[in-house]
Amino acid sequence: MAKKRIAVIGAGVSGLTSIKCCLEEGLEPLCFERSDDIGGLWRFQEEPEEGRASIYKSVIINTSKEMMCFSDYPIPDHYPNFMHNSQVLEYFRMYAKEFDLLKYIQFKTTVCSVKKQPDFPTSGQWEVVTESEGKKEVYVFDGVMVCTGHHTYAHLPLESFPGIEKFKGQYFHSRDYKNPDSFTGKRVIIIGIGNSGGDLAVEISHRAKQVFLSTRRGAWVLNRVGDYGYPFDTILSSRFNHLLKKIIGESATNRYLEKKINQRFNHEMFGLKPKHRVKDIAPTK
Repeated sequence: MAKKRIAVIGAGVSGLTSIKCCLEEGLEPLCFERSDDIGGLWRFQEEPEEGRASIYKSVIINTSKEMMCFSDYPIPDHYPNFMHNSQVLEYFRMYAKEFDLLKYIQFKTTVCSVKKQPDFPTSGQWEVVTESEGKKEVYVFDGVMVCTGHHTYAHLPLESFPGIEKFKGQYFHSRDYKNPDSFTGKRVIIIGIGNSGGDLAVEISHRAKQVFLSTRRGAWVLNRVGDYGYPFDTILSSRFNHLLKKIIGESATNRYLEKKINQRFNHEMFGLKPKHRVKDIAPTK
């Protein structure tokens, strides 16, 4: 019986693991990657690339290596708990090499369309049209895995800022930010206190004349490093804590976590305390 053929779209972390899982299940994967390299989001470039997520030069992952590594391929011991983006990419390269995944990837190949075959109700097959160097090809696959990520396109709601068309300064989305050099001596406002907003506020403050961080509802802010120097996510994810949450319930868990977080700095005193509980919305790390 012929192996079922699977199209994998994208060669970032999800694409690489999808190729490996297909091989382990006796399937025949073929991955299409529109750029010339693996890594997706984690491959830094000075200029944002169309159709691919973009990161700034200083990005450090906010998940510890103990929690983010693949179960069958641990991150090397000498890597830091929280890795720079270049180390995350290097780990994915080692992973791809270890399991011989690169030979299943067609680089510089854009997927133009994916649609069901006319006999899909009986065959379950898909028609995938790709383009590479101006040449289009049509494939038929038994399954399609879409691994294109969700940080590709910037959300810049300019209609929410009346008068922006008269603003004489510079404005752009964090997707286009790469380093703080262009902000030397300037007054800067950063809108949003998510992970990117927090990172940029800190980094730009070393160069700018003044930095404002604007948040409409406050945020719970967690440090990467928890009690006794352990990564915070390994502490929160212990079996004991999981059991404790089941015993004491959601409300008591929120009270306990908020008390711990406020011991680091009092959110109310700094005007950061939000109305939502700490487990309602992802905190800023």
